[in-house]
Amino acid sequence: MKVLILNSILFTVDNKRMLVASSIKDTMIYGMCLGFKNLGNDVTLVAAEEYKPKNEEDYDFEVLFFSSFLKRFLPPSVLPYPLKLREYIKKEQNKFDLIISSEVFSFYSLFAAMICPQKTLIWQELTAHQNKFHQIPSKIWYKIIFPLFMKDIKTIVPRSEMAKEFIGKYSNHVSLFVVDHGVDVRKFICSLQKERQIISSSQLIYRKNVDGIINKFSRFTRMNGYEDIKLLIAGRGDQQDYLKELVSKLDLDDKVEFLGFLSQKELNMVVRKSLCFLVNTRKDLNMVSIPESIVSGTPILTNLQNSSAEYIRQNRLGIAKDNWDEYDIKGVIDDNKVYVQNCISYREKLTSEHSSALLIEAFKTVKQ
Repeated sequence: MKVLILNSILFTVDNKRMLVASSIKDTMIYGMCLGFKNLGNDVTLVAAEEYKPKNEEDYDFEVLFFSSFLKRFLPPSVLPYPLKLREYIKKEQNKFDLIISSEVFSFYSLFAAMICPQKTLIWQELTAHQNKFHQIPSKIWYKIIFPLFMKDIKTIVPRSEMAKEFIGKYSNHVSLFVVDHGVDVRKFICSLQKERQIISSSQLIYRKNVDGIINKFSRFTRMNGYEDIKLLIAGRGDQQDYLKELVSKLDLDDKVEFLGFLSQKELNMVVRKSLCFLVNTRKDLNMVSIPESIVSGTPILTNLQNSSAEYIRQNRLGIAKDNWDEYDIKGVIDDNKVYVQNCISYREKLTSEHSSALLIEAFKTVKQ
């Protein structure tokens, strides 16, 4: 098949600040495109130009960037408006057998749905209305724009059960398939051998709630038999100095190490040796670090905020519960061999090829 993938926002930015990446090859959607390609499909990826790296890259498939307009009112980090994309889809639509676009609430999806609806599959991540302007723009989109201009699309495939429940309120085109994003497992070596360490990897910003992790670890490290375990914190962000001060205040300088930004390869080397991966986010839905940890053979300890929590709990890939504490860290460590083996057994279900195949199957099985 010839597949066009529309994914305007390549990575999450905080406070609308556009931080240009050195490469897009570590992004989730790039790995998914490789999954389609490895299955024998011809892939083209379209994204907002604001996410284009400054330095030229050689890609494994065609990548096109479209400039966003009206940036003051429609920030590229929230709702990019690619004026010339509509013209491109009109001109090139016959080249493609399938168009996959991220999110119903997106101009990229709107253009595809208006021009070639029966080729369009929308891959839905959002599980609730966006909070901007008291949710009014989001509600107008789902209640008015969607039924007027997007109702004839082929199907909507949710990325989680929560997304399925949300979008099901507005559409009867929702697939029975639930397809999470996949991981390029060739980049992630799994390991049964663990060291006496646990890890958190994220932006060091308020939304990630890393200070909560540090406070929980502080209580955990006072438990008998676990005093030697270290907490590794990977990432960078505007809370870095605050977090380091918190570590010193809690007298944890010899037990907490800040690793800074790590590439995928560097992060995998650390994650696969860790006893568990900690998540305490206040807001995020799909966190690529979670499946990357699982395919590395490292179980997850997470709250229920992210959309991966349900399959983590169902398949015992760690512990998923709100307000987890030091006793849950102890629980993951005490039963580590079981959780690690479960992660390795689940590895193939999280590959980009597996997710890509499910999306194609979801598209092909829709009745005309």
